[in-house]
Amino acid sequence: MLLRPSLDDHRSIAHDLGRIIGVVAMAAVVPLMWAIARQEWNAASHFLLLIGVTTAVAAVADRIHPNPARVVDWSHGMVVAALTWLTVPAFATVPLWASGHYSRWVDSYFDAMSGLTTTGLSVLQDLDHLPESVNLWRHILQFLGGQGIVLAALMFLAGSGALSLFEGEGREHRMFPNVRTTARFIWLVSAAHAVVGVSILTLDGIFVQGFGPGRAFFHASTIFMAAFDTGGFTPMSTSIAYYNSPIFEAIVAVLMVAGAMSFGLHHAIWNRRKVANNIEVRTFAFTLSVTLIVTILGLVLIGAIDQFYPLVRVGLFHVLSAHTGTGFSTVSTAELASWSGLTFAGIAIAMALGGMSSSTAGGVKSLRIGLAMRAMRDTVREALLPDGAVVPQTYHQYGVQRIGPNLVRSVFSISLLYVALYLFGAAVALGLGYDLGPALFESISASAAVGLSVGVVAPDMPLLLELTYIAQMWVGRLEFIAIAALLGFAASTVFGK
Repeated sequence: MLLRPSLDDHRSIAHDLGRIIGVVAMAAVVPLMWAIARQEWNAASHFLLLIGVTTAVAAVADRIHPNPARVVDWSHGMVVAALTWLTVPAFATVPLWASGHYSRWVDSYFDAMSGLTTTGLSVLQDLDHLPESVNLWRHILQFLGGQGIVLAALMFLAGSGALSLFEGEGREHRMFPNVRTTARFIWLVSAAHAVVGVSILTLDGIFVQGFGPGRAFFHASTIFMAAFDTGGFTPMSTSIAYYNSPIFEAIVAVLMVAGAMSFGLHHAIWNRRKVANNIEVRTFAFTLSVTLIVTILGLVLIGAIDQFYPLVRVGLFHVLSAHTGTGFSTVSTAELASWSGLTFAGIAIAMALGGMSSSTAGGVKSLRIGLAMRAMRDTVREALLPDGAVVPQTYHQYGVQRIGPNLVRSVFSISLLYVALYLFGAAVALGLGYDLGPALFESISASAAVGLSVGVVAPDMPLLLELTYIAQMWVGRLEFIAIAALLGFAASTVFGK
């Protein structure tokens, strides 16, 4: 029998959700100031409206005082995390929809969800003439999503249920016993990379691209947020091809890898601990190498690129972009769609595998891939060794860890759910008349929060497919558990006694 949640349960969830929505108001101040500096008065009024609405919602929620004696359980934080990723994009659409660059409101919600989940797919029209402040807002959404808008709330407004909120965002590893301290460390890492990354990209913009200082800083800031948070939005419609610079691509590649790294790994490197034996490092290096070889071989076989240096440059960049879940590209959508065979397989597999756990990347994650491979290897060894022989079932991740049956079950369950999510989106696209290759590619890109596209995602795509991709981005970003908690809470509310 389902137990119906109490009124205090709903009050507590509304209170915490309102605090998180308040973070949106703080974040919107940045593009507001940029709009004022650039004299984009229409956009400035829209950001003022967004700040006013979100501030009012946060203020109302703050007056909903939950029972202080109530013990907040694990499911509470999961429900709040799941609702965050549904409601925040709705508020974030205010300046997007008002910009006039979307044909329908759901398109602006699609882009807001894509930004917050760090996916990078877009149905925006005429990006090259979008007001800079609105363009900046799209990238700030990716920064909030990559670092975790819940983490922002925890850092400034931490309260009860912090651990479940942290885990609800799909994060698994805490560098410190205190979640609030962990959140601050993650933002400290991001700030350090921002100072270095934006500075280098700004210098490249001035001395290599020939931009003025203001334009160089704008491009550097937006590209950094999209690269480090593995988001994929760019300020220009031709993505990274707009810059046409090997130096620029190399800088971006470093930022993409840094963003796809676990923040636990960042912590280990900062403390000068050895990471070469880390299971995620080894797995990511292995899968990256395999998918790169497959992709380059595919490019050779289809004759897409006939010179060695451009072949390696294009192949490596796109495999990195796919594997880290960033979604940047140096070729047009039409050219990417023309790649077939092994090239398609290499990039699609790289997207599906994703980056490391507790990072800004999506996908199955290197930790699960590594643990699955280790579990299968141990099973084979047990079958080949004499009876009674003991096979040590351990792995290295910030120390020696044990592979237990519950961990193996969890790894295979989540991995299979991702595969099912990939196939679900492809099936919907197939039912709407799309070919299998593009349908599967786009479904993986949406579910794994990548953003590479072969042209299926477009302003004129069917509404059903657009809603499917929105759901895939949401579910894939939260890694199923928080979604299940929300559905269970809703069922208990309706059918509980």
